[in-house]
Amino acid sequence: MRRILVLILIICFCFFVGFLASKVQAESLANWYPLLNKSSLTPPNYIFPIVWNILYLCMGLSIGYILTRRNPKEMILFGLFSLQLALNFLWSITFFYMQNPLFGLINITLLLVVIGAYLIASFKWANRFSFAMFIPYFLWVLFAGYLNLYIVLYN
Repeated sequence: MRRILVLILIICFCFFVGFLASKVQAESLANWYPLLNKSSLTPPNYIFPIVWNILYLCMGLSIGYILTRRNPKEMILFGLFSLQLALNFLWSITFFYMQNPLFGLINITLLLVVIGAYLIASFKWANRFSFAMFIPYFLWVLFAGYLNLYIVLYN
């Protein structure tokens, strides 16, 4: 029962961070972002919350499973997870709240490095489930990095 509670709490925390990020970026999404020159690969706005809900669930399952195992070596993964979640939230601030795509690009590049480190460590120390749950997140952030770079170059 304790394991299920840990999983539920960490998943809820991931969703809470996503909720806070959505509040930080709401005004810019409505007033600033529509005016930017964006890549033709940019998905419609309604896709983003759907994808992010799935990703936050996968992220929570990945780290939640690791936390339930209580392996001290795997606690390094918790540090990487915490850092990437902070960078994830910080991107909403740098890109949307500050309306600074260049800072957003720097932020998302750091985020990709930390996600990559988490993937490598989870593959090496944890298990394939935790690793697999983070792959969609890495791919989405890589795509978001491309979208961010496009905005930097063409605005």
